[in-house]
Amino acid sequence: MSAVTRRALLGAIATSPLWLHTAWAQPTNLKISHQFPGGSVAEGDFRDRLCRMFAAGVERRTRGRLKFSIYPHSSLMKSEEQIPAIAKGQLDMSLVPLSYAGAELPEVNIGLMPGLVTSYEQGYAWKDAEIGKEFSRLLADRGIVILSWIWQAGGVASRGKPIVDPEDAAGMKVRGGSHEMDMILQEAGASVVSMPSNEIRGAMQKGMLDAAMTSSSSLISFRLDEVSKYVTTARGGAYWFMLEPLLMSKAAFDRLPRDQQAILMSVGAELEAFARRSAQMDDAAVAALFQGKGGRTVDLTQDSLRKWQEIARNTAWKDYGSRNENCARLLGLAEKTLA
Repeated sequence: MSAVTRRALLGAIATSPLWLHTAWAQPTNLKISHQFPGGSVAEGDFRDRLCRMFAAGVERRTRGRLKFSIYPHSSLMKSEEQIPAIAKGQLDMSLVPLSYAGAELPEVNIGLMPGLVTSYEQGYAWKDAEIGKEFSRLLADRGIVILSWIWQAGGVASRGKPIVDPEDAAGMKVRGGSHEMDMILQEAGASVVSMPSNEIRGAMQKGMLDAAMTSSSSLISFRLDEVSKYVTTARGGAYWFMLEPLLMSKAAFDRLPRDQQAILMSVGAELEAFARRSAQMDDAAVAALFQGKGGRTVDLTQDSLRKWQEIARNTAWKDYGSRNENCARLLGLAEKTLA
């Protein structure tokens, strides 16, 4: 090929329509990992459904330039490995409880701080408040981008007796879900057992656990009604609210053109309404599930909620705020959202 011909070809490529470049470009394939049972867009655990809805929506809006592979039930990597992998750019995306990274990133434990968030309205207000902006900035500095803010209330499944007031937990082996949840359980006299939510069922079957705190959705998806007799639901209020967002590696996010970044953020934000509605439906559904199996369902009273919150304020909140300057600042901003 002559130099003149080569220059003419390059010039033609440079001036060709944008759609032609797009057609030539290979699609970017992103991996989404999570620990929950797999299903479909229409059926199953809402967190798996949200990942599939997100993938379908983004693929449609980018006209196939972005595609996704979804790995449910920790089939790609273990639950606790996902956030470190995202931060290092070794995993593209995950829907995962932030508290799983609390040992390495103590700041994220504010996402499962007992008694700090007590309603969906308060939790979802974080996103646009000072606390949400500062939290997002801090995560971005650690290599993590939040695409969807997802809050879930949680309850307690137990084998021998229901746990409503703090004194009910005394002498029991209980899974809390975060360092801060463990602190209030220990203060109440419980023995703490730590594990991801997808390991609770097996531990209860083996007698390693008497009770477990987890989200309503996990109480359902992991079939804890089959290994426990009682459930304390979140229908009447809860001190267990968990931030379990859809996350993306900042390294992977920054590699994409701005129009694709905007689509990722837009689709993620639009799915927050679905997440909130689904979580609230699961709060009610878990009661019916346990009752249908002959179990007993109980709810927290406002007096019980205040007891747990007071323990949390004097133990978990104080401990978290003393960790470092970031934790102290986040706690102060979060307390501004209290009713």
